[in-house]
Amino acid sequence: MDAITRARRLTRRMLNSTLVIMWIFLIASTVFSLGSGAAGWPRLLLATIAALGFTWLYVRVVAAVMERRYPTREVVWTGALAFLAALLGGADPMGWGFVPMVWLSVVVIGLPARRALALGAATCAACVGLGALSVLGGTGLLALSGDSFLVSLLVIAALDVVWATALPCTNRMWAWIWSLAVQAHDGREAHTRLALAEERLRFARDLHDLVGHQLSAIAVKTELAVRLADADGKAARDEMAEVNTLTRKALRELRQAVRGYRELDLTAELNSVKGVLEAAGVRCEVRLPHRELPHGVAPVFAYAVREAVTNVLKHSAATFCDITLRFTDQEAELAVRNDGVARRQADDLGSGLTGMGERMAAVGGRMTARPTGDGQFLLTAVVSLPIDG
Repeated sequence: MDAITRARRLTRRMLNSTLVIMWIFLIASTVFSLGSGAAGWPRLLLATIAALGFTWLYVRVVAAVMERRYPTREVVWTGALAFLAALLGGADPMGWGFVPMVWLSVVVIGLPARRALALGAATCAACVGLGALSVLGGTGLLALSGDSFLVSLLVIAALDVVWATALPCTNRMWAWIWSLAVQAHDGREAHTRLALAEERLRFARDLHDLVGHQLSAIAVKTELAVRLADADGKAARDEMAEVNTLTRKALRELRQAVRGYRELDLTAELNSVKGVLEAAGVRCEVRLPHRELPHGVAPVFAYAVREAVTNVLKHSAATFCDITLRFTDQEAELAVRNDGVARRQADDLGSGLTGMGERMAAVGGRMTARPTGDGQFLLTAVVSLPIDG
């Protein structure tokens, strides 16, 4: 499960957790009301049905909010059921009067601050009014407390203000955190796409530098041969012979580039992959030996570094990548370690790493790529010394 999926699940659970608190209050209030006779069971049954419908719609509203939609129709119906439940059950803030506050806590998400404040004030006033009616009608728990109407009204008002402040602020904060997580995830993906695009452009530039000169020369000499064909046949044949030579040379160099046999510069490759990783938001540390690498090692490891970093970018959600080069008199080793291991990186090496393993074997080396068990992925390439340059 990736980070954004975990963040989505956690945020949804926190937004829906208000329902759990609501039903604890409702069950306790219902049991007490039936035991004390504060409200008859027909009214409580209807209130319970309204609360069940409210719960179903509330979950739908939360799902819509998580998708950055504002479901106006569901919000209206949910509010109607919330106030109906409070009216039927007795609008005590610690009982059925808590239902409209739960509704308020989710409908303010996505609203501008002024509209959210106005809706909160209106909801709080409506709940105080319903609470006063329940006290006067003898249906609320506060009606049995023995306190005067004014004291009961002040208690209702105070609790409603607390709920109308705390619940919406808490849920808006969770929605804000979720929004930040989505923006960070989208930004990371954009950085990764940009880094891969830059890598493709760099390869295109390398390919152009490799065969561009020969192709330009071929075009010029072909045009010259066409012009000489009628006037000087021997000169035209000579030009076409040169075209044939240039064509074979260009084809040979193109095959070398595509197959990875072109000798790469290790220092330039390390600087390039470090820039690509950091552009993708991945902290990169490169550790090199103090001595110069033995002859023949640098080109082999340059290609290995390129493929390893491509694997990190494509198949992981890494936040750091460590590249370490070390060697002794017997062998040289490249180690690339990253976090953010995804199932695809752990299970599928991909054609690039498979090809790298074949190239390492061709020079008497070996390559391993595996998760380490602590949420990291380690790729190692080892070659015996000395090797052929």
